[in-house]
Amino acid sequence: MTSLTFSSSLASDADDRPDAKPKVPKNRVQFDLPPRSMDRLNILKLKTEAASYAEVVKNALRLYEALIEETESGKQFFVRDESGTMSPYRLFF
Repeated sequence: MTSLTFSSSLASDADDRPDAKPKVPKNRVQFDLPPRSMDRLNILKLKTEAASYAEVVKNALRLYEALIEETESGKQFFVRDESGTMSPYRLFF
């Protein structure tokens, strides 16, 4: 099993640059992933040209949250095949 750790840092007191954004406190999260999950994470990182594993996970969480919100509000998702036929895509069972 592979261990994956996302770095974190706490907000610093001040940044001297005039265009600097305020720093947001961050938390450290560590995952133990089986090889297949680590492979999937690497593939997603490459396909999305993400700068880090953390970026992949943050984007995945945003998407997952949006899909859940849409589903909870009664919306459905559909897929269209190459012939143009649309069928419902069940995301959550």
